[in-house]
Amino acid sequence: MAEEPDEDEQRQKVVRVPGSRRARLTPVRGSDTAPEVPERRQSPASAPKGPKGPNDERMLGDVPPHY
Repeated sequence: MAEEPDEDEQRQKVVRVPGSRRARLTPVRGSDTAPEVPERRQSPASAPKGPKGPNDERMLGDVPPHY
C-alpha cells in the first residue's frame, strides 16, 4: 500500500513578509507557481472604427483638461 503524505505536507503555510502588509503562501508539490496574467485587449468602445483621418493621431494623443 502506498504511503499518503501527512496532512501538513499537503497544506500551504502562511509566511509573513517583513515590511509588507501581505503574507505569502508556500508552494505545494504539484502546483503551478507561475501567476496567470490576463491578455491586454482594447475595449470595443475605444477601438477606432473606419479609415484613419489626418487628425486621428493628434486627437488620440490629446489629454482632457482637469477641472
